[in-house]
Amino acid sequence: MNYKNEDSFWGGIIKALGLVFGDIGTSPIYTLTVVFTLTKPTAQNVYGILSLVFWTMTILVTAEYAWLAMSLGRKGQGGEIVLREIIIKLFKKGRVLAFAGFLSFLGVSLLLGDGVITPAISILSAVEGLLLIPGLETTRQEILVVIAALIAFTLFFFQSRGTDKMAGIFGPVMVVYFLSLLVSGLVSIYATPAIVTAINPWHAVEFFRENGIAGYFVLSEVILCSTGGEALYADMGHLGKKPIIRAWYFVFAALYLNYLGQGAFILRNPQTKNILFAMIQNQSPMMYIPFLVLTILATIIASQSIISGVFSIVYQGITTRLMPLFKVDYTSSHIQSQIYIGAVNWGLMCAVIFVMFFFQKSVNLAAAYGMAVTGSMTITAIMMIMVFSKTTKKWKVPIVVVIALMDLIYFTSTFSKFPHGAYWSIILASIPFITILIWTNGQRALYRSLRPLEMDVFMLSYEQIYAKGKNIPGTGLFFIKELDVIPPYIVHCVIRSNIIYERNIFISIIRTDDPFGTYIHHKPDVGTGLEFFEIKAGYMVVLDIESALKQHGIQEKVIFYGIEDIETGNPIWRVFALLKKLTPNFVQFNKLPAAKLQGVVTRVEM
Repeated sequence: MNYKNEDSFWGGIIKALGLVFGDIGTSPIYTLTVVFTLTKPTAQNVYGILSLVFWTMTILVTAEYAWLAMSLGRKGQGGEIVLREIIIKLFKKGRVLAFAGFLSFLGVSLLLGDGVITPAISILSAVEGLLLIPGLETTRQEILVVIAALIAFTLFFFQSRGTDKMAGIFGPVMVVYFLSLLVSGLVSIYATPAIVTAINPWHAVEFFRENGIAGYFVLSEVILCSTGGEALYADMGHLGKKPIIRAWYFVFAALYLNYLGQGAFILRNPQTKNILFAMIQNQSPMMYIPFLVLTILATIIASQSIISGVFSIVYQGITTRLMPLFKVDYTSSHIQSQIYIGAVNWGLMCAVIFVMFFFQKSVNLAAAYGMAVTGSMTITAIMMIMVFSKTTKKWKVPIVVVIALMDLIYFTSTFSKFPHGAYWSIILASIPFITILIWTNGQRALYRSLRPLEMDVFMLSYEQIYAKGKNIPGTGLFFIKELDVIPPYIVHCVIRSNIIYERNIFISIIRTDDPFGTYIHHKPDVGTGLEFFEIKAGYMVVLDIESALKQHGIQEKVIFYGIEDIETGNPIWRVFALLKKLTPNFVQFNKLPAAKLQGVVTRVEM
């Protein structure tokens, strides 16, 4: 193997550690601490919990995401929106499609809601490590929350500058972080080597026999060891499949050995509260502050990858017409996925800081955490069953069914957390979910209300008006959705107001099911002085419409587009009308020269 390949092999793994594994990598900071506030740290319980942690990470992350979900990509992209696109291709029509659409909306909404809780619990749990520094033991919880909120504010504040420059240091920091988890785990195991036998699944069975229904509810805390597992699939488009899977095997080993080390430490010190930090403090007081700084950096990197993931999901949602248009800024000239959405950024920041102040402690936040993650895992598994049942790999269906049942068991175990704050998962997820439902149904209802004109009917009137010869010199550009139907605003402009240029171009932009690729079709002789210009672009493509027009020799004088003024008594459509008013329209979203734009208003009753 030559050096270049070697470099890209390790380079890919290091990048994956920085971009994908921050969330699951910060789980050891709080998982066992939370579990052992509910469960007595007897030897039998410790072995049982460690066995559950191993098999949870193996089945729900390695099998569900690394092996099964990651075999289902489209042009290297992953995530629930991509699964929906695959199902649309396989099933064409019917109830299954509507069900798949509903599931993907729900899954995306749960992930977006999760994007609030993850940065809050990660940063807060790391900051709580300050309490173990001599002299800071009596620091009030309010002060810790303020420190965590300031870190979160700083992180969101710098999003608009782009993370491209910072991403280079994320990988190396996470390498040091995972190595320190690995080493500290091994040092602790060395003192109690028998702990390694906890991998045996029999310990998990014994745990349930001993604890009964209480053991079942403990699953809602054990699942914290796998939060962030869905990022393997969702972030596949950024790095590709191989580097993520290679990095996962290293991450899995580092995490599990650290969990074993924490288990060994709690057997020796059953009174311990903050297990990971206490273990490091005990092993090497000199290294404690550097380790604390490292964990705070790791939680910032974890939060960063969640924020980037949220931007990515919202952008997919915008271009596949599931969500309203938001103003999008592109923060990198060479990495297409590096985007910044101001409205989403500040909304997310307010929610994260609110959640920190509302829950106060990371242990309280853990009560709200897990429901969204297990819900999302269950949805992914159900959608995978639908996909595999239609492909040549039908033998995978029974495997995914078993995983889906396990997901369901974990999901139902989180219902016990509902009174303790898990309802926040539902509240946070309901905001994007309701927005998607109102937006998708509103778009359909609006299109029906607009009653567009058939192309051949329009052409009769157009040719008569053009033939009069009173046409305006230059080129007029008119935006339309599809090339075979004419929206009311063009009927108003051309037929009623006789606004016809010497050269009239109807331009249509269609987003395809694929993430990337751009195809341009220019049809110059549709009618006298009338041309069609169609751009088909993937849903992750950043379009530059102006340069595409210039390449085809089009220098427009004016750009017309339609604006709908919605009249309605229906409260749901009123919300839809408000969303349309508050968010940029199609033309503003695509950044066309403001001096040439002419918006034509159409009154619509819905």
